[in-house]
Amino acid sequence: MSTPAKLRIIFDDHTVHKLLLPSGIPSSIQDLKLVIQSTFSIPDGFTLMYQDMEFGGQFFTLASIEDVQDMGSLKVVQVEPVIVNLSAVEEKDDNLPESDGLSFTSLASQDTILLSSSSDESPSYRSQPWPRQFEIPPFSFDTQLMLDAGNRAYHSNGTLLNNPKVTSSVLEKLAERIFQYTAYPTGIQVINVVEALVEKYPCLKEPGSFNGMYGWQQRIKYKMGNYRAKVRGLQIACPELEVNSSRKMTSSPKGLKRPKKAEVNYLPPLPLGETKETMEEERVVLLTEVKKTNNNKIIREKMEKTFPYRRLEVVNQMPAVPGVMERWPALFYESQVKEEFKRITTIHLDRTFLTKMDFYTPKLLTIFKSKGGTAGAKMKSVLESLSQQQIDSRDAVIRCLIHFLGESTEELIKDYQDVSKDVIEQDIKNSVIKILVLGNAAEGAPPTDVIIVIDGTEVLGGCKTLTNACILLMGFVYSLNLSYPPKLKYTFEVFQKLLLELDDLKFSAKVDSLRRKLLM
Repeated sequence: MSTPAKLRIIFDDHTVHKLLLPSGIPSSIQDLKLVIQSTFSIPDGFTLMYQDMEFGGQFFTLASIEDVQDMGSLKVVQVEPVIVNLSAVEEKDDNLPESDGLSFTSLASQDTILLSSSSDESPSYRSQPWPRQFEIPPFSFDTQLMLDAGNRAYHSNGTLLNNPKVTSSVLEKLAERIFQYTAYPTGIQVINVVEALVEKYPCLKEPGSFNGMYGWQQRIKYKMGNYRAKVRGLQIACPELEVNSSRKMTSSPKGLKRPKKAEVNYLPPLPLGETKETMEEERVVLLTEVKKTNNNKIIREKMEKTFPYRRLEVVNQMPAVPGVMERWPALFYESQVKEEFKRITTIHLDRTFLTKMDFYTPKLLTIFKSKGGTAGAKMKSVLESLSQQQIDSRDAVIRCLIHFLGESTEELIKDYQDVSKDVIEQDIKNSVIKILVLGNAAEGAPPTDVIIVIDGTEVLGGCKTLTNACILLMGFVYSLNLSYPPKLKYTFEVFQKLLLELDDLKFSAKVDSLRRKLLM
């Protein structure tokens, strides 16, 4: 991992700034110039000079990145532009409607808007997850012309396009598009963007890189850091950025509060015109509404409106489960578990989970039956119960899946036969994350109750089946911002990445092996 670096950037005798480089000094002068340009919002067309202590601290033109050292000083020297005076030609374009009230000046100014909304009534949070195929956005007219010309030259004779202005324009547009999906793209997501970029514009491949993409990956990482700083500088509410900038933390990325399970709306901003005080008033009203009967519509509307406020509380304060239940009792209704999951991820919880599970079930059963060893022996009794119709087929698949992944069903599921809830109270208090399945001795009888327990608290009962409880447990993991149990990391990875298709760009070796078998 690159060592973080700091540079002293001199603009003139009265303007000196410090530049932080969390990923170290860039690998080329061009990349360094892009970082400086993006960080300090200066136009291109400048050169850099470095301070050489062998010559008494005099400044020399920077010709090699090797001359840039940590804690060193660089001077930014603007190159005087060539000014060309053009006469305006008054020519009316009949294809442009006069009623829209837009001029070329207003269009150009709109090009710099960082955050926008197509409708005043749209929610204040994201509505789409990271796309399976990243679509490169349209660029400005002049940039597009140069890219098209670059592609023609590339296909003609293999010439690559190396134009700092084009690079800067491309990075700005890519950052805007990425931010529409996430403020903190993962390494895999950045690669996904670069692959789409060089596929559409092969002229942007880089010489010297084994795949022509490494430099772009680094530039986008730098650019997103600078873009986040720029958004913070707008002084608009953006909690997902504020939560990290305001905390006293080390430079370690492990201390950052950011999406870790493909959350699309991890920390959305409060609705326009609302404050924490007005949201707290809405929460108090909601406490009254949950006591009324046949009030699901109003509860849903109130939960939707207070979602950003609730996320601030859950993520920032990390309250204990009983505290959340007291302040947000509706969050523990089965319907609202599913709704909250959809608000966070934009996808349907039960429908997505069950659709993929039913799709994979025939192949999974074949894989389970062919498994030998200890795991195969454990699955055999479950599969025999399934063949005798003594167990729900989906529940059987869940149990076999845990065994197949080399994990223990006892870590997630606790079965009881012919016992009352009073008997299991102690087990509830001692459980961190557990699904309790209560049944009777009659063969083929469905469970009498299925209960979800989190941190020693019963959060939801009456789940009917083990599968439904697993689905709702995933909803709680997201709504309460929980981490997966370490001893069940592969099981929950399958739930998230294979069945819910969230962050399915990268898998652990074990889950990827299962995925490949399912696709054969």
